[in-house]
Amino acid sequence: MAKKDRVSETPATALLRAQGVAFTEHSYAYLEHGGALHSASELGLDPFTVVKTLIMQDQDAKPLVVLMHGNRKVSTKNLARLIGAKSVEPCSPEVAKRHSGYLVGGTSPFATRRAMPVYIEETILALPRIVINGGRRGYLVGLEPQVCVQLLGAQSVQCALAE
Repeated sequence: MAKKDRVSETPATALLRAQGVAFTEHSYAYLEHGGALHSASELGLDPFTVVKTLIMQDQDAKPLVVLMHGNRKVSTKNLARLIGAKSVEPCSPEVAKRHSGYLVGGTSPFATRRAMPVYIEETILALPRIVINGGRRGYLVGLEPQVCVQLLGAQSVQCALAE
């Protein structure tokens, strides 16, 4: 990217740089409630390769991170069964921000305020490259999906539903 297009450092990009992870930067015009489908459209990407970061919680309000394809939903019932929880549900935006340190729409799985278990949809790991939030609204980073396993200890799960 040209220097003028560079987005200022975020906790996520600082962590990636410190770990020597090669990544590309992708800025787009953020749209409130636009989600991964909007960012994919803005950047001309396949929504299947755009990974959304979802902050959820189990029945005891213990937070967890789910990484899911941009054009898929999480089957909370299947996820709960896979991780041994009674139930899983999305956190409210305020609670998600408190756990992650990021605004909803700009949540990165990297350098979250609180350490949380990370679950990644298994089919994401088969992709050669993904784009995922870089810690700011309207800003994604492109990297190899294995980085999520190496840096976050992400565990693969099968809980995707068609959008």
